[in-house]
Amino acid sequence: MAYKEIPTSVQNFMDKITELCGTEHADWAKNFSAGFANTLLTTVKRHEDGTSFLLTGDIPAMWLRDSTAQVRPYLVIAKEDEDLAAMISGLVKKQFFYINIDPYANAFNEEANGAGHQDDFTVMNDWIWERKYEIDSLAYPTQLAYLLYKNTGRTDQFNEDFVEGIKKILHVFKTEQDHRKSPYNFVRDTWRAEDTLINHGRGVEVAPTGMTWSGFRPSDDACAGGGYLVPSNMFAVVVLGYVEEIFSTILDDAAIVAEAKALREEIEAGIQAHGRTTNKAGEDVYAYEVDGLGNASLMDDSNVPNLIAAPYLGYGSVDDERYLRTRKTLLSNENPYFYEGKFAKGIGSSHTPENYVWPIAMAMEGMTTNDKSEKERILNTLVATDAGTNLMHEGFDVDNPDNYTREWFSWANMMFCELVMDYFDIRVEK
Repeated sequence: MAYKEIPTSVQNFMDKITELCGTEHADWAKNFSAGFANTLLTTVKRHEDGTSFLLTGDIPAMWLRDSTAQVRPYLVIAKEDEDLAAMISGLVKKQFFYINIDPYANAFNEEANGAGHQDDFTVMNDWIWERKYEIDSLAYPTQLAYLLYKNTGRTDQFNEDFVEGIKKILHVFKTEQDHRKSPYNFVRDTWRAEDTLINHGRGVEVAPTGMTWSGFRPSDDACAGGGYLVPSNMFAVVVLGYVEEIFSTILDDAAIVAEAKALREEIEAGIQAHGRTTNKAGEDVYAYEVDGLGNASLMDDSNVPNLIAAPYLGYGSVDDERYLRTRKTLLSNENPYFYEGKFAKGIGSSHTPENYVWPIAMAMEGMTTNDKSEKERILNTLVATDAGTNLMHEGFDVDNPDNYTREWFSWANMMFCELVMDYFDIRVEK
């Protein structure tokens, strides 16, 4: 079952945003309403068992990461709309159903139909669309379960699948602190180096740091500068704190609390000891990836979690001095994926062509500053570069926004919507 019409609560909220935008920012309101409605009407499938399946857009599969970001802005309405809260709870239940099938997979099929990348050299089954291991694929569903509780008081998402899934997440995070002992490998027969792991599917050589290893970035591209992806480890620190709270205040499992606490402290210590580097000015900044062998990459990718997103995810604050130094560095040509052209500037990705910036990254740049005029600038740029579609895309050419990737990308639409909400001080409770 899919949404055939916009729920009253959602329509009322879109009307509220339109009123707040007024005539001055009527174009924001138009794009907001288009994106906010599009996700419900085109990506959500509600199953008879009470679970929810969300397409990413133009790919017939559900990503654990994307699906969380796609519904996050609805949490502010779910406080008063029980049916919308039930849809989000159903998504959490579906996510943890999938995690229990395989915590190393990043994307799943709606049914056990064998669709997707079944020819990859890794442990596949008919449920799995893709098995690129990414820390954020486990962090995002945990975040959504917690945020749903914080914003609505709902607890039915903390079911048996959730408990078993959290145990699997903790096990994987601990195992991947020393990837040399991991059972995971991944090889794809492809011309595109970013879609496979080197060293017979083991990835870049690493040494333990206390952080937990990731095979791939949130872009689904391989970690090239080292398997310890610093922003994803920052996200892991935050969600492990959520696990501690859930299992000490809602559920009662002292062993899980102790395990999550110890793991959180080890990863945080690893970030502080190994997750930093210096910029051209010799300043102490966060690295994007490290290998534990002395190598660190100074860059940021457009996909969240990235370094720019740290305070949005709950790691530190927008006023933290090291974060501000890192941010300034990454929004300059020191970041190989920072592009500036006639129509836009921002962060792109190895996943898309050179000079393509991502609306997701631009929205995140806006949500991690206290400068209202900067938020306004970014929103104005986003609506001016939508190629007349009133929707966001994956990436677009800074010199010609009519050149873009992915016509239908729900994650980007909802990140734009969240930035509009943020501009008017409407935020999801963390």
